[in-house]
Amino acid sequence: MADGMLEQFKQLDNLYRNWNTKINVISRKDIDQLYERHVLHSLAISRMISFKPGTRIIDVGTGGGFPGIPLAILFPEVQFLLIDATGKKIKVVQAVAEAIMLKNVKALHARVEDVQGRFDFVVSRAVAPLNTLYGWTRHLVSVESKNELPNGWLLLKGGDLDEELHQLKKKVKLTAVSDFFEEDYFIGKFIVSFGQAG
Repeated sequence: MADGMLEQFKQLDNLYRNWNTKINVISRKDIDQLYERHVLHSLAISRMISFKPGTRIIDVGTGGGFPGIPLAILFPEVQFLLIDATGKKIKVVQAVAEAIMLKNVKALHARVEDVQGRFDFVVSRAVAPLNTLYGWTRHLVSVESKNELPNGWLLLKGGDLDEELHQLKKKVKLTAVSDFFEEDYFIGKFIVSFGQAG
């Protein structure tokens, strides 16, 4: 990892602590575990796929910028659109991205149903039931793939997903985050991945 990236990751702690005193974007009990519970959790996606330059990603319901900001640091040649329906959260995302000079992030205060454009991947972290999220975003996924995984969804979810998977009616791959990271926090957390055709 390049020194510049490490520096960007290091700055996140102060930035989020500062913003959290004004706008509660990360729960008080989680702020001390920012790197484990938010940054590392977000980066689990990078253990499944190394996005090629020029890839376009939309982070739906990004909240304070997760998983989008950590992934944008790691993949500076990839374009990220981070959206959230809560304006004050997007304000934080914009401020953090500017403070660490992320040139590949655009933050947008919007509902995902109103977003136009085409993306290679939809990423998200526990925003809505899988079927709901799929319904909101299926018009956004481009058909032409440029990465080793087909275009589609890479969603961070936890807990018992049986009912959600049943309702989704897609062929999905469930990858345990604990396969990548040994911290207890990741037990029972998954990356749910599927493509348009699944």
